[in-house]
Amino acid sequence: MRDNSKRLSAGADPAPAVAAQPVPTLDFSTPTEIVDLPSRGRFYPEAHPLHGAEAIEIKFMTAKDEDILTSPTLLKKGIAIDRFIQNVLVDKRINVGSLLSGDKNAILVASRINGFGADYTTKVTCPNCSTVGEHTFDLAEVEEYLGDDLEGLDIQPTEHGTYIISLPRTKFQVEVKLLSNKDENELAQQMEARKKSKRLETNLTDQLRKIVVSINGVEDRSLISQAIDAMPAFDSRYLRSAYLKVVPGLDMTQHFTCGACGFGKEVDIPMTVDFFWSKQ
Repeated sequence: MRDNSKRLSAGADPAPAVAAQPVPTLDFSTPTEIVDLPSRGRFYPEAHPLHGAEAIEIKFMTAKDEDILTSPTLLKKGIAIDRFIQNVLVDKRINVGSLLSGDKNAILVASRINGFGADYTTKVTCPNCSTVGEHTFDLAEVEEYLGDDLEGLDIQPTEHGTYIISLPRTKFQVEVKLLSNKDENELAQQMEARKKSKRLETNLTDQLRKIVVSINGVEDRSLISQAIDAMPAFDSRYLRSAYLKVVPGLDMTQHFTCGACGFGKEVDIPMTVDFFWSKQ
């Protein structure tokens, strides 16, 4: 009987080993950045994830985020910005509605820079000649305001993250809180509802009702509302001015020079549709 195994193998080269080819991969991890919080976490309750936090981590803007910002449905409902912020927050325990307004703005500006760059071109109306023209602001130059410029104002912080403001005319001791994103959204909804129903707009007193926690230690909302309605205009203006001093946020003023008349002035950077919905 023949030994076929020897005959078949005689003179035959062994089959070359095929090297395993690496499987191509893509890294889908999104870069992040750390954004300083103007509040430094001072006004969040102890149970809040941002209590005592000086900064927050956010993801860089992605194509998915652009979908959120351009969604007709979300824009119509007025929730595109909030949905966008919720999406870029790394710590998902944080509810966007609980963010203080200054901290929310810091996240928006940082996201605008990492998504589209620091140059922000939008239309500005000249305060001098009323000419409307395009002007480019540098968002990288926006500075923080920590809410600590209280010189000359009778304002005292409390251990609860609120402030006591002494009014000059009535001598009321008014305790105020900082508005959250949820508070500001509710104020905007109230204003829109009054416009639609053609009722008298009460934007100033509505805001005061939101920020005032107590007056002379009285926390009854009905009595506070009556006191606000009867508050002398001098005290009302003082209270609103003092409140703006204690609110940490971003200093959104930059120099503007009119291309038509040459007039120059520090102006508030207008947050128009060009901020996220620019044509660039």
